[in-house]
Amino acid sequence: MTLPHPDRVRAAGAALAAEASRFSGYGWMRGTSGNLSVVIERDPLVLAVTASGLDKSELTDRDVVLIDEAGNALDPDDTRPPSAEAGLHAHIAARTGAGAVFHVHAFDAVVAGHRWPEGVEIRDMEMLKGIGHLAHGETVTVPVIANDQDMRVEAARFDEVYVPSTAEVPEVPALIVASHGMYAWGVDVAAARRHLEIAEWLLRFAVATR
Repeated sequence: MTLPHPDRVRAAGAALAAEASRFSGYGWMRGTSGNLSVVIERDPLVLAVTASGLDKSELTDRDVVLIDEAGNALDPDDTRPPSAEAGLHAHIAARTGAGAVFHVHAFDAVVAGHRWPEGVEIRDMEMLKGIGHLAHGETVTVPVIANDQDMRVEAARFDEVYVPSTAEVPEVPALIVASHGMYAWGVDVAAARRHLEIAEWLLRFAVATR
């Protein structure tokens, strides 16, 4: 297949580097942990995902790898491996239609997943509006799945808990992977960031108050 123009890849890399720096500042991407991706092409699906093994506070616009819908590296001239969770990024993007998928190791998300392995219920919180739900009168559940090193297993587990949007109820654009971290996604980078930050805040509140 024809690879995306290098300028588009560099622009995606610059956007992800800025987000990684932001999340590293929050303490969500310590060391080399976590990974971020953005969709560059939809049909066939092509994502730019942060390269593996790099300090996420120091990324540049060149520190991304192109992957396909299965999470496989696309550029034969780029020998760097994509992040280990690249396959799940691609699956979430394909399944939800998201334009960006972010994965971080926020501490309170891990605690929440440990405390409520069947899902974290949140209700009557003003911040729920930031992930598309009602501030009152609706119980929102952030799903939790078990951790596995095989992203095909994780993709199947995602499908078991993911509930797409309907005319009545929007999706919950976040997921906790037990003993690991959390994912959030959105139509673009800004939406994915907003969903991640708000979901983490809600989880932190739940952990602190229950």
